[in-house]
Parts: sequence; C-alpha cells; structure tokens
Amino acid sequence: MLTKQDIFTFLEENGIKHDDKVAVHAALRSVGPIENGADGLIDAMSSYLDKGLLIIPTHTWDEVCREHPFYDVHTSVPCIGTLAKVAAFRKDGVRSLHPTHSVTAFGPGAADFVKGEELCGSPAPLNSSLSKLYEEHGKILLIGVGLERNTYLHSVDERLGIPDRLNQNPFVITIKNYDGNLIQSPPFHTHYTANSDQCVSEYYPNYKEAFDYTGAVKYGKLGNALVYICDARAMTDTVRLLWKNTDHDLCIKKETIPKEYYS
Repeated sequence: MLTKQDIFTFLEENGIKHDDKVAVHAALRSVGPIENGADGLIDAMSSYLDKGLLIIPTHTWDEVCREHPFYDVHTSVPCIGTLAKVAAFRKDGVRSLHPTHSVTAFGPGAADFVKGEELCGSPAPLNSSLSKLYEEHGKILLIGVGLERNTYLHSVDERLGIPDRLNQNPFVITIKNYDGNLIQSPPFHTHYTANSDQCVSEYYPNYKEAFDYTGAVKYGKLGNALVYICDARAMTDTVRLLWKNTDHDLCIKKETIPKEYYS
C-alpha cells in the first residue's frame, strides 16, 4: 500500500520542490492501493507542498453546457474521476468559480490563485488558474494517464492563439458562488475544432516525442502508475516552436511530428 512517506519520496526524487505549484490529473486505480485513498493522496501532496500549491482540476464541462448552463461551486460534480470528485468538496481546498474547467487549490495563497475565474469566457484563457502555471513555473503530474488528459495544453492553445480551437457561438452560464449568489459569466466559448473528428486533446500525444526531446516531460513511477512529470513553461515553449515550423494543424489527426520541427 502506498503511504504518505512513499508519496513524499516520489515527489522529492522527481524534483518537486516544497514551494512548487503542481497540478495533478490521476487515474487512481492505476496507482494501486493508497493509504486513505484519494484523501490520503491529497493530504500527502498538500503537506509536502507546504510552501506551494496543490492544484486539482475539478472540471464540469460534461454537465455545464449549452443545454444546462448552470454551475454551483458547492454542488456541481466533476466529470473527470474520483480524485476530482473528492477534491472538489474538501473543506481545506478552495474551488474556483470557472463554470466548466474549475480547479481546487490547496495551500497558502489558494484563494488568490483561483480568484477571478468567473470572468473566464473560455476553458483556459490567460489569467485562468491553468494558464497561470506558465508564469508560476508550475508542474503538471499525469498519474496513470497520458497527454490526452493534460488540460494544461488547452491553455497553451489559447495562449498561443492556435486557430480553430473555440466554438464561435457562445452562451452565458449562470454561476452560483461561495455565498450562494447568482452571477453571469461572459459570453462563453467552449472547446470546438471544426476540422477534427474529436476533441483535439485526444491528439496531444502527437507532441510526446518533441516533449521528450526538449525535456519538457520526464517520467517516474508512483505505486504501479507511470507518471508524466511535466514542466508547464517548457511544454509551452516546445509547442510554440512546433507551431512556428508547421504549415498545418498538428492535433486534428494522429501523426508523427517531424524531428526537424523541434531539433
């Protein structure tokens, strides 16, 4: 069984510092038994990051949509797995008011970090919590999942202004905030890529060889799970380089990106 000390050792051995800001996506079943389950993982990681922040995506894009444009920070259930569902409703975390791509942050400065997400008009614009990982030199841990689950890469698309990534037909979402008051989002543009047969995130693994080459992603093991240890800034800079060199969309089908694009 994975213990708190095992998690501390994993973080230390893989270069995570106590003051880092770290976002975590996880498939807990891939890890194996964890002492105290999802809560135990959150407790251990937030304790280790005592001078930083643990950031767990608690997305609701499946429930909060054009047909049901309503988000309640206290009751809207995440659609991305057990860790998110546990993190969203813990009393020691601060869940953001982003209606479709909220996060829950744990640690000093959590409230300031997630502040203002009710003003987001798209999934991951500049100044959103995910996008801030770039300025904060943050890390992303993908535990038992691959690049297709790395929501941070949506913020890279938005930061770089990658074309054909947002639905041009927006709608307004009602947000119920911490005090129970109702507020309105700006006109909200969901993810949508007209030229792809599915969400572009399913093709983010196209970037893997480039990330490996530039060192933007390294790898470790937590329990039974392979972990992608991602550097937010290095990933962004790598994607910027790839798009500077391409003459077509790199994430609308499975393809091998030529090495000359990144070497």
